[in-house]
Amino acid sequence: MDREQIEILAPAGDLEKLKLAIIYGADAVYLGGDRFGLRAAAKNFSIKQIKEGVEFAHSRGKKLYVTVNMIPHNEDFDGLEDYLRDLQQAGVDALIASDPGVIMKIKEAVPGMEIHLSTQANNTNYMSARFWHAQGIKRVVVARELSVGEIGEIRANIPPDMEIEAFVHGAMCISYSGRCLISNYMTGKDANKGECKHPCRWKYALMEETRPGEYYPIYEDERGTFFFNSKDLCLIEHIPELVEAGIKSFKIEGRMKSAYYVATIVRAYRMAIDEYIKDPKGWQFKSEWLEELEKVSHRGFTKGFYFNKPGHEEHHYGSSSYVRNYDFIGLVQSRDDENGELVVQQRNRFFSGDEVEIIGPGGALFYAKIAGMRDEAGSDIEVAPRPKEIIRVKLDIGLEGIGENFILRKKAE
Repeated sequence: MDREQIEILAPAGDLEKLKLAIIYGADAVYLGGDRFGLRAAAKNFSIKQIKEGVEFAHSRGKKLYVTVNMIPHNEDFDGLEDYLRDLQQAGVDALIASDPGVIMKIKEAVPGMEIHLSTQANNTNYMSARFWHAQGIKRVVVARELSVGEIGEIRANIPPDMEIEAFVHGAMCISYSGRCLISNYMTGKDANKGECKHPCRWKYALMEETRPGEYYPIYEDERGTFFFNSKDLCLIEHIPELVEAGIKSFKIEGRMKSAYYVATIVRAYRMAIDEYIKDPKGWQFKSEWLEELEKVSHRGFTKGFYFNKPGHEEHHYGSSSYVRNYDFIGLVQSRDDENGELVVQQRNRFFSGDEVEIIGPGGALFYAKIAGMRDEAGSDIEVAPRPKEIIRVKLDIGLEGIGENFILRKKAE
């Protein structure tokens, strides 16, 4: 199987995440500009930053897609045409849209631009996919509510040149493919304009009409009930089934997640998919891939709607918080072979003597102990206390094989 037959599509919340996603194995990244997207709280990209991202991606043979997938009101079309032309001039490879009016504007303002149909369009069947193909849509991002069998049926009934993209990992929105009014109703912040406050993760109880002030848990738990709080999607165990269903692009959720999250998730799926490409018939799932995914913040894992109808076990009722077993403590900037040190930009606190793991692109993994540290002035230190400072780190192992953009992590305190 050719590696180009499967795309790992990674989220990019800022330029650092974009670059790490590509370095760690993503074939393409998707991001939001400073307008017309659905992640208003993310560090969205200016046109200048998008251009820099395009140049970085293209120099490595990768692609960059930009979301224009908000559900617009009349006033939201102001400035859209100019923005679309700016994106075309920046060199983006495709635009992700859901609204027919926005799609029409894309075709008018930047004819020839590749268009991907966002999951916000709720595409659940092959007739809808055919309709969108007739409108010039190159790729459909299928709804999260579909089973793997339904996706396969869509693939069998759409034109060969239309691609299917599907979410395979990350947070699950409890509403229909992300179209949700709860945030707008409860907070005045519209999820369909990128301002979701995630009230589905809040703590709820049930009150009966004739018993005001008496609250009952919907699911018995001493800490409360989070009855919309879905576990995170994780399909790394099912690469063959997803490929056989006709999925071209394996999409990872998380534009608001950390750089560590993006690099680690991409790295794990890269290893799993590369193993499948080498030997599709002999592919076997390796538990260490799932263990890698568990070393980033998550809410437990579910297979969503892919294989069975989700039940109560697919929700996390105990808490709305994440599981965080490991801390991202530093990103390697360079290697000082003369002094036997790694030059590390700190991200979280760590100490001399800490046991750490060091991961890199291509599955590289090292276990080491921090044998000593120096600050930028060259003074010995016992603790690295402040994020983004440059720390010179000496390990109790050799540095061969470790280099720029490698990640240091340790078990959470």
